[in-house]
Amino acid sequence: IAVPAGPNRGASCPEPGCPLSRTGMDAPTPLPSLIRKKRDGERLEDAEIRSFVRGVTEGTAQQGQIGAMLMAIRLRGMDAGETLALTQAMASSGRTLAWPPAWHGLVVDKHSTGGVGDKVSLALAPALAACGCKVPMISGRGLGHTGGTLDKLEAIPGFRVSQSPEEMRHILARVGCCIVGQSAELAPADRVLYGLRDVTATVDSPALITASILSKKAAERLSALVLDVKFGGAALYPTQESARELARSLVEVGTHLGIRTAALLTRMEQPLGRAVGNALEVLEALECLGGGGPPDLRHLVTALG
Repeated sequence: IAVPAGPNRGASCPEPGCPLSRTGMDAPTPLPSLIRKKRDGERLEDAEIRSFVRGVTEGTAQQGQIGAMLMAIRLRGMDAGETLALTQAMASSGRTLAWPPAWHGLVVDKHSTGGVGDKVSLALAPALAACGCKVPMISGRGLGHTGGTLDKLEAIPGFRVSQSPEEMRHILARVGCCIVGQSAELAPADRVLYGLRDVTATVDSPALITASILSKKAAERLSALVLDVKFGGAALYPTQESARELARSLVEVGTHLGIRTAALLTRMEQPLGRAVGNALEVLEALECLGGGGPPDLRHLVTALG
């Protein structure tokens, strides 16, 4: 699924790398009224969505209120405009990254919707760096029954997944790729919502998945993004049709954000590769980087690359 990139209407900061301007903010809307509105199936306006995200970021929204809104979105859904507004608000909740002019067109990333044994990022990021790309991957932890890339990396003694924007830039200049977690600076609203989705049974909402993934990618100021949208018995979405709906949402919103975006639909009827478990998956990714490892893992890393 590929759509030509449109104008960068989703820029989350007026100047590259600047902290967000706090001028001209919308007046806050009482959260109970927003929850009631979405609960009843009504459409949220952009300003109302920004007000909700601001409450999440600033800590004025109670966890019960956030959970209620997540469930209302999960049950009632969001249209394309609401999903785009949610993504932009979440991306704008923190800083955006800035890169040297020489990196123009080279800053790329990949994201997977998750699956058992999916250690593709661990091999793909350094492989892309070896091809001359810059890969500032902001990743996540496990959701539902799937393991997270950050959890896998932390199986390496002393590995630190928390890096400041300045540290990320230094690492990219030196080795070409980094895999880090959300922070108080980068997409902080997603950091809150990501954890609550797992405990409120709202992980599989297309709007929430789209906003979570792409808010982090918008903060990275990417040139291009490839998405691995999985379907099957070991994935969040059991059927190809449901995964295709999510893929279309991701590509459409990514394109509106000014990111050249494509998605691959890949099967997850069984674990990817042979290893399942954080430390074992790190070892298998290293085998893949050395030219070995299971054929299905090598094939997917190559296809996404």
